[in-house]
Amino acid sequence: MRSIIIMFILLLTTNVSAQLQRTEPPFWYADMQNPELQIMFYGKNIAQNEVSVSNSIVIKNVHKTENPNYIFVTIDTKDIPASELLFTFKNKNKVAFTKKYSLKKRIENSALRKSFDASDVMYLLMPDRFANGDTKNDSDPTVTEKVNRTLSGGRHGGDIKGILKNLDYLEELGVTALWSTPMCEDNDKTFSYHTYGQSDVYKIDPRFGTNEDYVRLSAELKKRNMKLIKDYVTNHWGAEHWMYKDLPTYDWVHQFPGYSQSNYRMTTQFDTNASAIDAENCMDGWFVPSMPDLNQSNPLVLNYLTQNAIWWIEYANLDGFRVDTYSYNDKIAIAKWTKAITNEYPNFNIVGEIWMHDQAQISYWQKDSPISAIQSYNSYLPSVMDFTLHDALGTVFNEDKPSWDTGMIKVYENFTNDFLYPNTNNLLTFLENHDTGRFNEIYKNDFKKYQMALTLLATTRGIPQLYYGSEIGMKGDKSEGDGGIRLDFPGGWDGDANNAFTKEGRTKQQNEYFDFTSKLLQWRKTNPTVHFGKMTHYIPENNVYIYFRHNTNKTVMVIINNNLEKQDIKTQRFKENIGNHKTAAEALSKETFILVNGISIEGKSALILELN
Repeated sequence: MRSIIIMFILLLTTNVSAQLQRTEPPFWYADMQNPELQIMFYGKNIAQNEVSVSNSIVIKNVHKTENPNYIFVTIDTKDIPASELLFTFKNKNKVAFTKKYSLKKRIENSALRKSFDASDVMYLLMPDRFANGDTKNDSDPTVTEKVNRTLSGGRHGGDIKGILKNLDYLEELGVTALWSTPMCEDNDKTFSYHTYGQSDVYKIDPRFGTNEDYVRLSAELKKRNMKLIKDYVTNHWGAEHWMYKDLPTYDWVHQFPGYSQSNYRMTTQFDTNASAIDAENCMDGWFVPSMPDLNQSNPLVLNYLTQNAIWWIEYANLDGFRVDTYSYNDKIAIAKWTKAITNEYPNFNIVGEIWMHDQAQISYWQKDSPISAIQSYNSYLPSVMDFTLHDALGTVFNEDKPSWDTGMIKVYENFTNDFLYPNTNNLLTFLENHDTGRFNEIYKNDFKKYQMALTLLATTRGIPQLYYGSEIGMKGDKSEGDGGIRLDFPGGWDGDANNAFTKEGRTKQQNEYFDFTSKLLQWRKTNPTVHFGKMTHYIPENNVYIYFRHNTNKTVMVIINNNLEKQDIKTQRFKENIGNHKTAAEALSKETFILVNGISIEGKSALILELN
């Protein structure tokens, strides 16, 4: 009798293994604002089964597609406490197999979690290129591409443990939020290091570590009052994604049939004169051949992406998203995705990559935009990236002889268009990122130009973002390919001749950059006036740009002298902001200025004056 029971158990276990290969989400959480949960069960011919669930849970829908290897089951979790559920799959009234499913308890006040905002400084890094904390996972056997630091586009071995090892460095630097490029598995044969071609969106790439390592990173950051921002990709997956190899539905990805490349003309999303074919090719065309374009207008796809995003927020206790290629998505569907997340988490910030070069066009994509309201559209996207400011900062400091439209007037004119945005405090501002030319390459490591640019970034409206290595003067030539702007951080690998993570290991030039950056960011951290205060600026004269950040408690005056020569500034022009203040202290040097006497500022330099 005992042998019969053992054989039955083995048979049942084998049947489960044969039929059920994946369950996604792998578990869920009780007491969500939206009680509906769509669970995808995947296994060979699984659709031949009927499904039921324990605990008196209501199954609202069972969706079987043209692919018999999938069942999408929607259940109602309203008023269901954290518990273990049991799904039973029957074939011809006989139990084929069962599957336990967990509803977990949420962390306290999860729905009201605080997110990143203008009080933060965001640090962007690429984990493969930052630091290698565990060499044992460099060439994991479960994925194809192995480590090879000699290839600029290869895997170099950086990982989560490398980031954890250097959190003290980031804390000393003064950044308060960490944005890492994607960490989910990317099993492309080559160029998988950037992980934007994901092959499993519920699993951290094993060359970076484990899901548990990612959760630990989030927890360790919070111990330092720092935030973790996940780089989320809604527009596409990688061609090695397990689901692309066995699509649930033909229209899970956009097909024409087969491949058609995007025209990248994001203006077709709102252009009233655009042809339908051009708009379709922008939204539905593939970014590159190795990245199948997801069809968010398919409700199954949209639910899958929404739940995956929410799962990561809960599981890893995330503090925000940066969404890749936001404006390439189906704009109706991506608005639904964004709103579903912010409905669950009203304070959760999401910044979308809107790589455009016109403020009205960028504004179109921000929540409650007056521009998109003309077309009765709302993306519900809280934050967008200020690419026009980036464009200006990439040229202006080489413009020593200003004209009507060159020199600091370019920066001034950028801010004159702030009226187009519904929330300028929630713009992400930056000198560079992982896709652009490197600032210190453009300006040939001119430290004075870096000081001016970073001072401006730290004291104007918005959320400043720093790209790893800028703070030590890292360069990188984009003309050599993306690998040229994604170099390894010095000191992140055993045997590196230069360790820029420590003062002793940094060169004189690296310490000059780091010390200035740290001092500025640490000052900014404790000064809410430059986080949320009103900004008043003045038309530049002699290539000198002067502006104020002010609230009822404090006034800060910033002077950016982009002139080669020393300038003497008469203060009478700024009476409306200086008011009755007599003196000012420079924030970093602590030098005192008597305002009535005017202010002298050296060429190619900046001053931050706290008015007394």
